[in-house]
Amino acid sequence: MAQWRKKEKDATYSDEEIESRLQEELPAWYYEGGWIRRKYNTSGWKGTLMVINTVGHLSEAAWHHPDIAASYAFVIVKLMNHAAKGVTDKDFELAKKIEEVVMWQPGIDEDSALDGTPEDPRFKYMKYNK
Repeated sequence: MAQWRKKEKDATYSDEEIESRLQEELPAWYYEGGWIRRKYNTSGWKGTLMVINTVGHLSEAAWHHPDIAASYAFVIVKLMNHAAKGVTDKDFELAKKIEEVVMWQPGIDEDSALDGTPEDPRFKYMKYNK
Protein backbone atom coordinates (compact mmCIF):
# COMPACT_ATOMS: atom_id res chain seq x y z
CA MET A 1 0.00 0.00 0.00
CA ALA A 2 1.38 3.41 -0.95
CA GLN A 3 1.83 6.00 1.74
CA TRP A 4 -0.08 9.05 0.54
CA ARG A 5 1.61 12.30 1.16
CA LYS A 6 -0.17 14.68 3.45
CA LYS A 7 -1.17 17.78 1.59
CA GLU A 8 -1.31 21.22 3.08
CA LYS A 9 -4.55 21.93 4.89
CA ASP A 10 -7.42 21.89 2.39
CA ALA A 11 -5.15 21.24 -0.62
CA THR A 12 -7.09 19.29 -3.23
CA TYR A 13 -6.12 16.11 -5.04
CA SER A 14 -6.07 15.76 -8.82
CA ASP A 15 -8.57 13.46 -10.52
CA GLU A 16 -5.82 10.89 -11.11
CA GLU A 17 -4.68 11.01 -7.47
CA ILE A 18 -8.27 10.60 -6.28
CA GLU A 19 -8.89 7.58 -8.52
CA SER A 20 -5.62 5.93 -7.42
CA ARG A 21 -6.18 6.57 -3.76
CA LEU A 22 -9.76 5.28 -3.87
CA GLN A 23 -8.67 2.12 -5.65
CA GLU A 24 -5.99 1.52 -3.05
CA GLU A 25 -7.71 2.60 0.16
CA LEU A 26 -11.47 2.66 -0.43
CA PRO A 27 -12.29 0.27 -3.28
CA ALA A 28 -16.06 0.41 -2.70
CA TRP A 29 -16.01 4.19 -3.20
CA TYR A 30 -15.89 5.91 -6.59
CA TYR A 31 -15.18 9.37 -7.96
CA GLU A 32 -17.85 11.17 -9.97
CA GLY A 33 -18.71 14.80 -10.62
CA GLY A 34 -16.09 16.16 -8.22
CA TRP A 35 -17.21 14.01 -5.27
CA ILE A 36 -16.03 10.74 -3.76
CA ARG A 37 -19.11 8.58 -3.33
CA ARG A 38 -20.32 5.36 -1.77
CA LYS A 39 -23.67 3.60 -2.03
CA TYR A 40 -24.62 1.55 1.02
CA ASN A 41 -27.36 -1.02 0.38
CA THR A 42 -29.63 -1.76 3.30
CA SER A 43 -32.39 -4.26 3.97
CA GLY A 44 -35.01 -1.56 4.30
CA TRP A 45 -35.96 1.71 5.91
CA LYS A 46 -34.67 0.80 9.40
CA GLY A 47 -31.19 0.09 8.03
CA THR A 48 -31.27 3.23 5.88
CA LEU A 49 -32.01 5.39 8.92
CA MET A 50 -29.26 3.66 10.93
CA VAL A 51 -26.70 4.38 8.19
CA ILE A 52 -27.81 8.02 7.90
CA ASN A 53 -27.57 8.51 11.66
CA THR A 54 -24.13 6.87 11.80
CA VAL A 55 -22.82 9.03 8.95
CA GLY A 56 -24.37 12.09 10.60
CA HIS A 57 -22.72 11.40 13.94
CA LEU A 58 -19.28 10.75 12.45
CA SER A 59 -19.52 13.81 10.20
CA GLU A 60 -20.61 16.12 12.98
CA ALA A 61 -17.83 14.84 15.26
CA ALA A 62 -15.33 15.49 12.44
CA TRP A 63 -16.92 18.84 11.56
CA HIS A 64 -16.94 17.81 7.90
CA HIS A 65 -20.33 17.27 6.33
CA PRO A 66 -21.26 15.09 3.35
CA ASP A 67 -24.23 15.24 1.06
CA ILE A 68 -26.53 12.27 1.60
CA ALA A 69 -29.21 10.82 -0.69
CA ALA A 70 -31.48 8.13 0.67
CA SER A 71 -34.24 5.82 -0.42
CA TYR A 72 -36.00 2.85 1.15
CA ALA A 73 -33.08 0.43 0.81
CA PHE A 74 -29.94 2.50 0.14
CA VAL A 75 -27.92 5.52 1.19
CA ILE A 76 -25.50 7.41 -1.04
CA VAL A 77 -22.77 9.39 0.73
CA LYS A 78 -20.96 12.12 -1.23
CA LEU A 79 -17.84 13.85 0.09
CA MET A 80 -16.09 16.96 -1.19
CA ASN A 81 -14.53 19.82 0.72
CA HIS A 82 -16.83 22.71 -0.12
CA ALA A 83 -14.40 25.39 1.09
CA ALA A 84 -11.52 23.94 -0.94
CA LYS A 85 -13.79 23.17 -3.93
CA GLY A 86 -12.36 19.67 -4.28
CA VAL A 87 -11.42 16.43 -2.58
CA THR A 88 -8.95 16.79 0.30
CA ASP A 89 -7.46 14.67 3.07
CA LYS A 90 -10.55 15.49 5.14
CA ASP A 91 -12.72 13.64 2.64
CA PHE A 92 -10.53 10.55 2.57
CA GLU A 93 -10.24 10.42 6.36
CA LEU A 94 -13.97 10.78 6.92
CA ALA A 95 -14.73 8.23 4.18
CA LYS A 96 -12.43 5.72 5.89
CA LYS A 97 -14.12 6.23 9.25
CA ILE A 98 -17.61 5.93 7.72
CA GLU A 99 -16.58 2.76 5.91
CA GLU A 100 -15.03 1.28 9.06
CA VAL A 101 -18.10 1.89 11.21
CA VAL A 102 -20.93 1.22 8.74
CA MET A 103 -19.37 -1.98 7.37
CA TRP A 104 -18.25 -3.33 10.78
CA GLN A 105 -19.34 -6.93 11.28
CA PRO A 106 -18.51 -8.24 14.75
CA GLY A 107 -17.87 -11.96 14.88
CA ILE A 108 -17.14 -12.09 11.14
CA ASP A 109 -14.32 -9.62 10.56
CA GLU A 110 -12.63 -10.18 13.89
CA ASP A 111 -12.27 -12.47 16.86
CA SER A 112 -14.88 -10.88 19.10
CA ALA A 113 -17.16 -11.69 22.01
CA LEU A 114 -19.83 -9.80 20.05
CA ASP A 115 -21.88 -12.06 17.79
CA GLY A 116 -23.03 -9.57 15.17
CA THR A 117 -26.48 -9.32 13.64
CA PRO A 118 -28.22 -12.70 13.15
CA GLU A 119 -28.71 -13.95 9.60
CA ASP A 120 -32.46 -13.96 10.27
CA PRO A 121 -34.05 -11.48 7.81
CA ARG A 122 -36.17 -10.04 10.64
CA PHE A 123 -32.99 -8.60 12.18
CA LYS A 124 -30.62 -8.08 9.25
CA TYR A 125 -30.44 -4.42 8.34
CA MET A 126 -27.35 -4.12 6.09
CA LYS A 127 -26.40 -5.77 2.82
CA TYR A 128 -22.67 -6.23 3.16
CA ASN A 129 -21.04 -6.19 -0.26
CA LYS A 130 -17.43 -7.05 0.33
